Amino acid sequence: MAYSVSRTVVDAFYQAYAARDVADIAPFLHYNIEWTVNGPMDVLPFCGTFRGKAAVLDLIGHRVPGVLKVFGFVAESFLVDGDQVAMLHRQSGRRSADGRVISYRVANFMRFADDKLITNLSLLDSFDAVEQVLGRPLAVHAKPAQDASNVVAL
Repeated sequence: MAYSVSRTVVDAFYQAYAARDVADIAPFLHYNIEWTVNGPMDVLPFCGTFRGKAAVLDLIGHRVPGVLKVFGFVAESFLVDGDQVAMLHRQSGRRSADGRVISYRVANFMRFADDKLITNLSLLDSFDAVEQVLGRPLAVHAKPAQDASNVVAL
């Protein structure tokens, strides 16, 4: 019979993760966990792939708070299917550098084994997050204007 993670385990992990207490999170992490945060590493240095329980606990306990002190973590939806979990949530925090509040959406795709989280892929709305971290809209280039001398009317 294939392994299925219980909703009770998922909810308990979510509560520990939302509270950002590494002591409460640690029991839910597989020793060989792979945790990926997809985003621009030059602006959000906590992005990247982290392997092993110690690296993930350092990420949650030190790297993220070095950039953003998370105070809000609100789930919008959860889907539990066998050993896989998908979660969409809104994360809010204060920039460590200046205290400015930012809020953005994150989708997590997780896999559990023996009630331990073994993989996590976090997809940030990085465009929104980076604009807020930088404190200004990103310059998005529109299509270049067409040169009217190259246009032929038929």
